[in-house]
Amino acid sequence: MTDTQIYERIVEILHKEVVYATGCTEPIALAYAAAVARKHLGCTPDKIEAFVSPNLMKNGMAVKVPGTGLPGMDVAAAVGVTGGDPNGGLDVLHHLSAEAVEKAKNLLAKKRVLVDIADTELPLYAEAKLSRGNHWSRVVIQGSHTNIIRIETDEKIFLSKEDSGSVTKDPNEDFLHSLNLKILYNFATAVPLNRIEFMEEAGLVNDALSRAGLQKEYGLCLGKSMQDDLQNGLSIDNLHDRIVMETTAASDARMGGAPLPAMTNAGSGDQGITATVPVNVTARYVNASREKHIRALTLSHITAIYIHSFYPKLSALCATATAAMGAAVGMTLLFDGGYTELEATIANMTAEHIGMICDGAGDGCSLKIATAVDAAYRAVFLSRRGIRVNGTEGLVSNTADESIRNIGTLATKGLKVADKEVLQIMISKNK
Repeated sequence: MTDTQIYERIVEILHKEVVYATGCTEPIALAYAAAVARKHLGCTPDKIEAFVSPNLMKNGMAVKVPGTGLPGMDVAAAVGVTGGDPNGGLDVLHHLSAEAVEKAKNLLAKKRVLVDIADTELPLYAEAKLSRGNHWSRVVIQGSHTNIIRIETDEKIFLSKEDSGSVTKDPNEDFLHSLNLKILYNFATAVPLNRIEFMEEAGLVNDALSRAGLQKEYGLCLGKSMQDDLQNGLSIDNLHDRIVMETTAASDARMGGAPLPAMTNAGSGDQGITATVPVNVTARYVNASREKHIRALTLSHITAIYIHSFYPKLSALCATATAAMGAAVGMTLLFDGGYTELEATIANMTAEHIGMICDGAGDGCSLKIATAVDAAYRAVFLSRRGIRVNGTEGLVSNTADESIRNIGTLATKGLKVADKEVLQIMISKNK
């Protein structure tokens, strides 16, 4: 492939992975399946049955569904039926009305909604089956948050991709694995600006979430609490604290059920926030040009997507860690760092921050994001001074791409048992 062909393919991937999503994407995947099933049933169901993979259940048990103030997969399924947009994808709940929420609460109160763990080894699986009388509809999502592989009713099969051997594999995976950080750096710095200007939208959308989290009490209120201390003279305004404050505020708003979309990265709103907001804050701090800001956002997001391609969409590894690695290289670019500094930034992040466990989505995600972007700041701080962790230490290798593959191996193979144990603990304590 020529450079132009490679760059066009990367642009396509960014268009696919950096998209609007209202609410945490795991319960939203189920809401989307339910909305599509409702469309094909053609009427309000008497009963909603849903089955999700263990990873989806883990990430949907505690997080609030936007517009409802309530947590849970059952809530997501119910509002998907009563108010979801079947054409909305990850933005399925973008026009959720108060009336739809009340109808969903009524279904829940009458115990018409059942959600259970599916018998599957797949990290990402969501199935919604709706019934009314003798009629029913069923929708299955598998592999990625909006990848519908089956739509059927008691009368007809509308879609079936279950016989395809590639239904659970990202079609872009092999291409992403053929790349390296140097190609991504060259792409972000050389591709014509008009091909990546759409990335500016990610900055605007995720900044709006950040402002919401600073203005109103959502979730854990971590970002707003930091702002309160700043305004009360208990802390000093500086780049590090502002990165943590503004990024966590966006997560507070998203996980706390704010009715605003996030721009995602690798299927996750929190990963999108983590890959975006630190770059925005740094761009303002260094007074970067619009072009430099867009190129830094582009490098951040495509690096995060590249790293995440080496491990499952959902795993025991908190993926804000690798999203923050994307933010770190974007920040490095804003400080006029070259490829050598990018290599050092990845090495420093790998040494400090990889291994944080994902124990499900919820208000506490903003604490993990705080840790992730704190590490990103420190990695950039060191790389700007020509300091990097040596490739003989731990998961760090001599090149960034080797380190990234090491992270993928850890998440894919090394943390399998941890993932099962985390879910078991969560289910046991909530009985």
